[in-house]
Amino acid sequence: MVDKEETRQERAKKAKWYVVHTYSGHENKVKANIEKMVENRGMVDDIFEVAVPTEEYVETKSGKKKVKERKLFPGYVIIKMIVNDESWYLVRNTRGVTGFVGPGSKPIPLSDEEVKALGVQETIVPSIDLKESDAVKVTSGPFENFMGTVDSINLEKKKIKVYVSMFGRETLLELDFDQVEKL
Repeated sequence: MVDKEETRQERAKKAKWYVVHTYSGHENKVKANIEKMVENRGMVDDIFEVAVPTEEYVETKSGKKKVKERKLFPGYVIIKMIVNDESWYLVRNTRGVTGFVGPGSKPIPLSDEEVKALGVQETIVPSIDLKESDAVKVTSGPFENFMGTVDSINLEKKKIKVYVSMFGRETLLELDFDQVEKL
């Protein structure tokens, strides 16, 4: 299946992003199912990443602001993979998937410009110089310039939970590593 000399990083460089059409509202289930099947079948050298492009927005309801998330492309999931018979079959036959985007059953990879436009970054684990109870400043997003205290750090998800003072009370936010800086 994979040459012994060819490492996972070398294969990841050859992988391209593909768009998969799903039933609307099933994007997260499809993502979870594909990730589980990749792990169970040992196909981590063929399918590298599954993403559902989303954006955060602030919704104001009866005077209260709430940060919510919405899908940029409902009904679509993007996958970084090397297409071969096994990987194509695994994705194509996942419950909730209706097919790859492309002519017939042939998947067409996204160009680098299209991937950048989707806001998908390569998965690079950033080094974080924070620990619980450190004081931080939010550097981007709807809570930019808020000061807070680190509650917990999730290296796997690249998320950090921070308590900030909002409307006179402590509010817990979940932020990306690149959205905070140490004070």
